[in-house]
Amino acid sequence: MRLLHTSDWHLGRAFHRVNMLGAQAEFIGHLVTTVREREVDAVLVAGDVYDRAVPPLAAVELFDDALHRLADLGVPTVMISGNHDSARRLGVGAGLIGRAGIHLRTAALAAGTPVVLPDAHGDVALYGLPYLEPALVKDEFAVGKAGHEAVLAAAMDRVRADLATRPEGTRSVVLAHAFVTGGAPSDSERDISVGGVSSVPAGVFDGVDYVALGHLHGSQTLTDRVRYSGSPLPYSFSEAAHRKSMWLVDLGADGSVDAERIDCPVPRPLARIRGRLEDLLADPEQARHEEAWIEATLTDPVRPAEPMARLCERFPHTLSLVFDPERAPGDPDVSYARRLAGRDDQEIAEDFVAHVRGTGPDEHERTVLRDAFDAVRADETVREVAR
Repeated sequence: MRLLHTSDWHLGRAFHRVNMLGAQAEFIGHLVTTVREREVDAVLVAGDVYDRAVPPLAAVELFDDALHRLADLGVPTVMISGNHDSARRLGVGAGLIGRAGIHLRTAALAAGTPVVLPDAHGDVALYGLPYLEPALVKDEFAVGKAGHEAVLAAAMDRVRADLATRPEGTRSVVLAHAFVTGGAPSDSERDISVGGVSSVPAGVFDGVDYVALGHLHGSQTLTDRVRYSGSPLPYSFSEAAHRKSMWLVDLGADGSVDAERIDCPVPRPLARIRGRLEDLLADPEQARHEEAWIEATLTDPVRPAEPMARLCERFPHTLSLVFDPERAPGDPDVSYARRLAGRDDQEIAEDFVAHVRGTGPDEHERTVLRDAFDAVRADETVREVAR
């Protein structure tokens, strides 16, 4: 069975204020063409269809167009909700849409109910595990601890229990939206940490033939059977080195996996350039970036006049301007942004405690801070979905 694995469309998202709907529509066209020309048997969309719980109308219209075009091909599609989606909104009409071959899997407790597709070698059971927010689903799964590993393990127990009832030789595929240990994140994924832990071990998915992951925006192979497709388009400059693609997966009669990367259309290359303004404007090596979307980091000791306007004369698609002045070793005048770079909310809060009190928080206080951040994030998720 030939599967096309994609994820993280983020319909409705902009890139540094650049409207990406045109590029997203081009990707949908590319997806449909790939399904037709490569004779795909099923499409897998591993979450984050939309960029937010209440997407703009134009994004909903593009999604509707994608569903119609996929249904017209007569190729089944299995799609799960991600942490950016509203599971309840995305799942509206799932039963009716399923009659057209578009199978939306957004309910946590339905993890053990597969879409079963036959081929010449028997059945393939495709299980959809939507993004599982631990604080919201832990009671449904009757797990004592609200953590990603606990709820995913409980969902996978349901998958394995169902698979055990299937005829011998039934092959299995799981779609999941999660941060799996070993994956490389970028700046454009929303933090899903719970209790300071955001990732789960790949071993939680043991026992199935292929795991189609979503959430991380870079295409990655964790094992031959566990892969991220990545987002089809870039959503931050941290993705400048990404090769945007989908996985074309051939699932053999014996459950073997053969995967090929299918490149996605690139609306415009990304480039990060760094140096003093005059050097960047004069350097002939930078000519290759003149038509790229640019993030420029200026290292001038003194901020130059009208830097964005001058950069745009040579690099008309400059979108982001960062100042990182050259300083002598030991110079204490470091910007607030640089001091915070790479630090999460928990670390910033602990630093603040140390600053005002003279000593950092003890283990109990760190736990209180961690629980507070988890509660706020869970509450924001509930309120966003309820809007």
